[in-house]
Amino acid sequence: MIVSHKHKFIFIKTKKTAGTAIEAALSELCGPADVITPFREESEQDRKGLHPQNYRIEHPLKPKRSFLRKLLMRPERYYHQSVGFYEHMPAWRVRAYVGEEAWRSYFKFAFDRNPWERQVSWYLYKTKGKRPRPSFERFMASRRRAYVDNYQLYTIEGALAVDFLGRYEKLEEDLNAALERAGVGRRVSIPHTNVTPNKDESRDYRSYYSPEMRARVAEWYQPEIALLGYGY
Repeated sequence: MIVSHKHKFIFIKTKKTAGTAIEAALSELCGPADVITPFREESEQDRKGLHPQNYRIEHPLKPKRSFLRKLLMRPERYYHQSVGFYEHMPAWRVRAYVGEEAWRSYFKFAFDRNPWERQVSWYLYKTKGKRPRPSFERFMASRRRAYVDNYQLYTIEGALAVDFLGRYEKLEEDLNAALERAGVGRRVSIPHTNVTPNKDESRDYRSYYSPEMRARVAEWYQPEIALLGYGY
């Protein structure tokens, strides 16, 4: 996620919506005081501007790194809450960290995606190292493992917490629309980065679904389906 004090915008990064590519593009707009959270090392080369900075902070709400991980000298994970600002950070925590004045006055935006297509992308990402890869139905058997919590990232207590919610299907168009509304006055292009390996681009996401799995996604993601009007 990114907090730009230079341009007074906040980007909340959701899952499987090209968030890493968006961050890589937005980094080009950032100034030295802006917050830029890290992402996977292999994708850092695709950043167009500044690299991760200003994300380590002390705050009363920041969880502490576990004593066991410290004892075992395990490396700190870039996506964990103990670092301060981190990549998939929910809106309520961002508000707490930046303060009410900045939260009210900065332009806030995020992206989401057709939940049925997003679920297949999540499945392929989460099972990319499995050989053989488990079936989609087996993966979906565990809500704890399979659920994508994007709606909880850009809402607070069930209410939309951002000023602009873009669509993955119109990624660059909507990103530049958000930047225009934020008053940035400059367009960006989105690099091709952090792509899930072993993905069959020719296979339609609908081919993964049985009627039961289709209904399960509709049940899990009813709030964002209603909000954005997505259909199967």
